[in-house]
Amino acid sequence: MEWLYIVIALVLVAAIAFWFVRTRRGEEPAPKTSPSVAPPAAPIAAPPRGLRERLAKTRQALSDRLGGVFSRSAFDGDFWTDIEDSLVAADVGVGAASNAVAAVQKRNPEDPAAVRDLLADELVAQLADADRHLEVFGEPSVLLVVGVNGSGKTTTIAKLAQQLNTPDRPVLLGAADTFRAAAADQLKTWANRIGVDIVAGDSGADPASVAYDSYHAAKARGAGVVIVDTAGRLHSKSNLMDELGKVARVLRREAGDLDEVLLVLDGTTGQNAIGQAKAFTDVVGVTGIVLTKLDGTARGGVAIAVEKELGIPVKYIGVGEGVEDLIPFDPEAFVDALLGA
Repeated sequence: MEWLYIVIALVLVAAIAFWFVRTRRGEEPAPKTSPSVAPPAAPIAAPPRGLRERLAKTRQALSDRLGGVFSRSAFDGDFWTDIEDSLVAADVGVGAASNAVAAVQKRNPEDPAAVRDLLADELVAQLADADRHLEVFGEPSVLLVVGVNGSGKTTTIAKLAQQLNTPDRPVLLGAADTFRAAAADQLKTWANRIGVDIVAGDSGADPASVAYDSYHAAKARGAGVVIVDTAGRLHSKSNLMDELGKVARVLRREAGDLDEVLLVLDGTTGQNAIGQAKAFTDVVGVTGIVLTKLDGTARGGVAIAVEKELGIPVKYIGVGEGVEDLIPFDPEAFVDALLGA
């Protein structure tokens, strides 16, 4: 019988050992393989800021003034005068503000909300007839960009170039600001970043000759658009303005005409921009205006004043640092952003 006990004991030991091995295997980690895990989702891009947010400083300044006016119960003479003064303070311009308020007053609105709506309608109506399309139909199209120092001209050119550059109609930049070596270097940096060709002259070279070379390089290389930068200059310096006039004449002679002469104005200068615009228009024949830095000023109404005073359309406004912050000027959206509740 002793041998039977030994056999039973051996069977029990084997069973226990088998159970133990199976249990340990179940606890072992699975072999390492490349995990099939979905990559993390790309971060959701922040939505582009609306025009109301970008023009917040002007809108807030207007709202602060108009809020007090609209809280009154009587639509008397002081009520209408204070609305007009509020618009003038935002640099809408005396003429535009006076005409808009007079037209609203004649329509006998019943409450402040109606006054606001009618005022928006009248301001938009004053800007309704302008052609704001950017003319880029030449072969190549020639855009001459002018303005005073510090207006944001070079940055505007870069943003415009990036928006216009396509494989079918590539952009070429002409660095005709030969007065400052840093200006050409800045434009070269932008050209490399955007991926467009650039023609630049030596420091102190004749700007008109650089403009000439730029146009013919654009033709030879099959560029669809050539954008010529010029030195920022005070509009009161007659010798510098004469030099600018020569650049425009040379380009017109070579191309037959200029598709656009864009004047870049710093929106923070307010009514001073109108004097600048008149001087540049007399010399080079400005066809469109770009108003920059409107996100950083409480005087954004100058867009209305400039257009009404000069009869030259505002074609673009700059409302930030990004390429997407140079946007076509839309009167309805602009006025809504200024007067929006």
